[in-house]
Amino acid sequence: MIEFRHLQTISALREADSLIQAAERLHLTQSALSHQFRELEDQLGTPLFLRKTRPVRFTSAGLRLLQLADQALPLLREAQRDLGRLAGGLAGRLHLAIECHSCYQWLLPTLDSFRAAWPGVELDLAAGFAFAPLPALTRGDLDLVVTSDPVPLPGISYVPLFAYEALLAVDNRHPLCAKPYVEPADLSDQTLITYPIERQRLDIFTCFLDPADVEPAHLRTAELTLMMMQWVASGRGVCCLPNWALHEYSARGYVTACRLGRDGLQATLHAAVRSDMLELPYVRDFLLTAKDISFSTLEGVQTVV
Repeated sequence: MIEFRHLQTISALREADSLIQAAERLHLTQSALSHQFRELEDQLGTPLFLRKTRPVRFTSAGLRLLQLADQALPLLREAQRDLGRLAGGLAGRLHLAIECHSCYQWLLPTLDSFRAAWPGVELDLAAGFAFAPLPALTRGDLDLVVTSDPVPLPGISYVPLFAYEALLAVDNRHPLCAKPYVEPADLSDQTLITYPIERQRLDIFTCFLDPADVEPAHLRTAELTLMMMQWVASGRGVCCLPNWALHEYSARGYVTACRLGRDGLQATLHAAVRSDMLELPYVRDFLLTAKDISFSTLEGVQTVV
């Protein structure tokens, strides 16, 4: 019989990419986890994944069980959430801020779902352009900050939401479209469009241009992603955005997406949370809901191993 724990374990194996890491996530020994998989495979009469492969390669039966896990686990979490509300502890506060306006694509539906599930939790959202969110988090003015730039801070925990690749948006007739990937020197004569935040919080500088000691010819800022795309499409500059934020514009042919560097500019989006709030049911539920909605709505995001 397929049990809830079986769905949890195979889902954890997909995210961790190895039995050792999956066992650590589930707080089990590798031996106990291996025994659980062998027991389930004996019941089903078929293997679920190929041993000694990295990343893990699932069989057809394993993929079908993962499909069931993707359908059932969110429903089970919803039921647990409802039961938690019935048990009490409905009141609370979740004041959050984001450091990237492109996050609205997945954050707004997450907030809508959360409000419906936790009506007793005071929810507030602020953008991170006009102030520094992480210091506000440590002071207790905020409870959660969405950031791609984790900074070690006392009393703050970082929960990975998903991994992604940052891409460079250029107009469709730009010479860089012909290159297999963009090198830092290629931007030395370009106008770079960014959000109006400090350059040390922008991956295009900290992870791409600064290590190569390259400075773009001009800088221009915009608060709205749509405005940035209009400028790029009209040949007035280039900009760096997450692949999932850029997808809707490149897929419609408005702009062209170029890889930054031979291996791409990889990044991870985190939720910074005050450590004393991590075990609150509504905080855990917000993080799980954010992950569920992100993976169901965004193109190109990946689990964090």
